[in-house]
Formats: sequence, structure tokens, C-alpha cells
Amino acid sequence: MSENEKLERSRRRTKIILITITVLFIVLMLVVPLLSVIVNSLREGFTFYIESISTEYVRHSLLVTLLATGIAVVVNTIFGICAAWLLTKFSFRGKQILATLIDIPFSISPVIVGLAYLMTFGRLGWFYPVLRAFNQHFGTDVRIAFAIPGVVLATVFVTFPFVSREIIPVLNVQGKDEEEAAALMGAKGFTIFRKITFPHMKWGLIYGIILCTVRALGEFGAVNALSKTRGETFTLPLEIDALYMSGTKTSITAAFAVSSILVILAIILLIARNIIEHRGKEKEPKGTR
Repeated sequence: MSENEKLERSRRRTKIILITITVLFIVLMLVVPLLSVIVNSLREGFTFYIESISTEYVRHSLLVTLLATGIAVVVNTIFGICAAWLLTKFSFRGKQILATLIDIPFSISPVIVGLAYLMTFGRLGWFYPVLRAFNQHFGTDVRIAFAIPGVVLATVFVTFPFVSREIIPVLNVQGKDEEEAAALMGAKGFTIFRKITFPHMKWGLIYGIILCTVRALGEFGAVNALSKTRGETFTLPLEIDALYMSGTKTSITAAFAVSSILVILAIILLIARNIIEHRGKEKEPKGTR
């Protein structure tokens, strides 16, 4: 056997081993747990499944989840576009500091984020006297901690890097030449963004929005610190936890049933992500691949 044949045989063996390890890991760590959720959610029958996901608590927690996710996606999309455009198209002092600050939610535990908001807007927080003065002056009952605004703020915080971090690499690859040429020819700022910048980053933007949505739907730690009232401020992950911790056989099955909603939503969004990623690669010029 020649050296080339030995090398090719070794590479083939290594490839088979790596593929086997990867497939086994994915099956054990992802596929089996997801199938377990679906199977356990139907343990008491389809009728019980429908009843479990249609209770008032579940409906309200789903609405809170969708509300917080929707606001987080809108806010982070606007912020992500602005931050990515600023960091890639302009030079200024503190640029690296700003880029580092954007990544803070990646490095801080969501539980700590929730506690930080609680110590800021709760009864012992430094901002609480401002809220109390505002409510007394206008006769309102505005609350942040243990209310919907706190849930929204926590969701926005833990998800805001996702959009910008998907756009920044795309704009870095694009460079500034096209935009500078358009500016020299008399094009205005918004026209340059609409005609040149946005078409380059739109696939990365959509990809980031999907990742932001998936992350927001499953957020637990930060929201748990700021949401303590079932049926009012609970999101779906918190409702699942409440059902599971109640300990009865039917409540645990109901927890799996509600979990299946998030599983289905996550699978749909991830499939959409892969389709968009594939289409984005097809749209790229051949020389950039």
C-alpha cells in the first residue's frame, strides 16, 4: 500500500470517527431530550394536552412572552442597526469600549441581570423614589420590578447583542468604498443606507432577528428575578417551572405539554434561520465566499 493510500485511508477513518461522535452527541444531547418532551406531553392523551395548553395561566403567560419578545426584537433591531453602522462606518474615541460593552450580556449571568434591575427599580433601589414621586404627582401606579415593564427590560437586556453581532461582520467585509463613492457623487446619508448599506446587511439582519427571537422566547433567569405573580407577569418558561414544581403527576405532564409550545416555536424559527442562511449564501457574490 502506497503512502497516499495510507493517508487517504487514515483520513477516511478519522472522518468516520468524527461523524459518529458528532451524530451521537447531537442525538443524546438534543434529539432525545426534545423527543422526550413531546412524548411526555402526550402521556395523558391528546385531550389532556389541549386542556393543559389552553388554561388561563398558560394563555396569559404566552401573551406576556410574545409581548416581551416582540418589544425586545423591535428595540434590539433598531439598536443593532445603529450600533453596527456606528462601529463599522465611523472612527471615534472609545470605539473599542463600546464594542466591548455590547457583549456584556454574553458574559453576565441572566440571574445577576435580574437582581441588578431589582436593586435598581425595586423598593430598595435608587430609582424607586423617582417612580414613587412620579406616581404621586400624576396619580398613576407605574411599576417596573414585579411588573410587565421589568420583564420587558430584562428580555431586552439579555438579547440586545444578537442583532448587532450578526450585522457587524457583514458591514466589516463590505468596507466603506461604495458608500464613500456614493457620498462623493452627492448621495444623501439615508439614500446611501437604503441603496448600499442595507442590501448588504439584510440577510445578517434577518438572521440576527431570528436568533434574538429564539433567545427571548426561552429567557428564564433574568425574568424570574423580576416576575413573581403567576397569571400576571409569568412568561411561558416561568409557567412551565411553576407547573413542574407543583409536583403532581398531572401537573408535570402539563409542564411538558406547555414546554412543547416552546419546542415547536424554536424548531420553526431554527428552520427559518437555516433557510434564510442558505438563501443569504446564494445571494452572495461568488468572489466573497
